[in-house]
Amino acid sequence: MASFSMEEFVGDGCLKKLLPRLLEEGWDDVPTLKLMNSDDMAALGMTQQQKDSLRIRSYLHDRALMQYADKLDASGKGLPELLNLGSVDLFSRFGMKRGHIARFLDRTGPASNEPHSKLLVSARRGPSPWRTSSTHSRSLESFSSINKVSSFASRSSPPARISSSYFDRSLEQSLAEIKIKEDYVFKGILAAGPAEPRACGCVQPPQVTEKVAPYYAIENISVKKLMSEYKIGMEWNVKAKTATVKASELWRDKPAVLLCMRRPGCIMCRAEAHQLYSRKPIFDALGVQLFAILHEHIESEVKNFWPRYWGGVVLLDRGMEFFKALGGGKLMKDSFISGFLLNPIARANYRRAKTVGVDQSFKGEGEIKGGLFIVGSGKSGIAYQFIERNFGDWAPIAEVIEICTKLQIQRHSHGGTKSSRSSNEFD
Repeated sequence: MASFSMEEFVGDGCLKKLLPRLLEEGWDDVPTLKLMNSDDMAALGMTQQQKDSLRIRSYLHDRALMQYADKLDASGKGLPELLNLGSVDLFSRFGMKRGHIARFLDRTGPASNEPHSKLLVSARRGPSPWRTSSTHSRSLESFSSINKVSSFASRSSPPARISSSYFDRSLEQSLAEIKIKEDYVFKGILAAGPAEPRACGCVQPPQVTEKVAPYYAIENISVKKLMSEYKIGMEWNVKAKTATVKASELWRDKPAVLLCMRRPGCIMCRAEAHQLYSRKPIFDALGVQLFAILHEHIESEVKNFWPRYWGGVVLLDRGMEFFKALGGGKLMKDSFISGFLLNPIARANYRRAKTVGVDQSFKGEGEIKGGLFIVGSGKSGIAYQFIERNFGDWAPIAEVIEICTKLQIQRHSHGGTKSSRSSNEFD
């Protein structure tokens, strides 16, 4: 799977000399750089070779084929010319493997990693911090996320010196990739994977909570920052001493998505983190911060995880309090045998991650399940909670963005926030 390191993305080709300028102009992370269009390239004075290189590398990054970037870049051909080459030429000239050739020539876009909606079930139980209707399961009212996100994005402040086109054409194009279908059924603010019997019904899946965690269960959790948000030129500083902060400080002024990871070396956890962080420009436009939360600190595992699979802030929850909150006050655990070998859903999740080229490591505790929180700014509470019932279950990205859009609508309806503080303040 393609790395979020800017240095690895630009490689040793003609884009390397542009790195200082990209940093100066605010194009300082891979997801944002990939949204650059022709007007933005012209504003930077990029040569045709540099434009071709960026388009090639963005295309390869989407398809996890960055190992061929330098060779294709050095060919002097543009992306359309390369796509018109035959399989024999791609193999003989660039050493591309047969399976990789098929992926490269597939112009329909990167394969979706979203699990099918029918494999996900949810329950909306009890009163929520921002909606207090009946206690039985019900869905949220659907609305057009694309128009609303684009509308609010245009009113947001763009990154320094980046043209406004970043927030109209490029962002709208990215949103179109995760557009929610008209018949999509929202799973509410509490969601989890399916609870299907295992081993022909001989083993029952563990139960999960049916209630959203109360806000008081997470607001006073102590977390320690292991890694800052990745920017060009950042050096590995996991040994640097950082202060422990109260969790409520993370979302004091801006909503936050908290990805609680079972293990940073897990192939399924890495794939989930990668697909979430790849939408960073959308979350930036919505004014939502991204945090990855670990429950144990193994330095080598963090180093292999950041920034390759996740370029955002990485936090340590040593007391596992976020993970307990996901489980209704206790840790959700499952064994390798019953939770994976005897669980067809978990094995399917593994195959899904394996197909996108993710490496894996087996270091660390892997039986404590994670999930995802979306927390509103201030004390507005938990807007969404996803529980990893089966190993490798992902919160649907379309639903995560839809909930974040609702939060932004609420923030604007209440006059916005008091400041522009973000995760960078915790650097």
